[in-house]
Amino acid sequence: MAEISTIARPYAVAAYKLGKEQKSLAKWSEMLGFATAVSNDAQMQAYIQDPKVVATDLQTTFLKVCGDKLNEQGQNLIKVLVEYNRMSILPAITSAFEELKALDEGTLDAQIIAAATPSAAEVSDLVSRLEAKFGKKIEANVTVDAELIGGFKIIVGDTVIDASVKGQLQNLAYTLSA
Repeated sequence: MAEISTIARPYAVAAYKLGKEQKSLAKWSEMLGFATAVSNDAQMQAYIQDPKVVATDLQTTFLKVCGDKLNEQGQNLIKVLVEYNRMSILPAITSAFEELKALDEGTLDAQIIAAATPSAAEVSDLVSRLEAKFGKKIEANVTVDAELIGGFKIIVGDTVIDASVKGQLQNLAYTLSA
């Protein structure tokens, strides 16, 4: 079975290209975010996964719930996803679309995991260093994980910078056991 991201990517690329062509990336972002929120609702999840629900009923119900939040192209995307029984990949489509949009806008998402709550100055310093390193604007999301013992772990796309005490201890343990 193929990875969900592999299946979702062509849909995200198509939405991105259409949005870029029509200069409506923000509208697409809004539509996909709203549709994903609707699909993540517990009642809607149960409805989507119910094998007794036929595709036409699912499509009608979903589009009715979304109302005027989806334009014609957004509605067409939902119709295609329902037709091919792929509503479950809508969150992955939204995520891939947002990655493409961020790349186009020159921004990257960074997850900063700290051992203790960092000050605003520390976060600002880290963000400015990351922006210098990657040459793009960084949107940082800061979380705290006490298991790191000390320091930071930073994830930007596929790049992981582990400057935590836990990471250094794991490296040392690996080196000594080899």
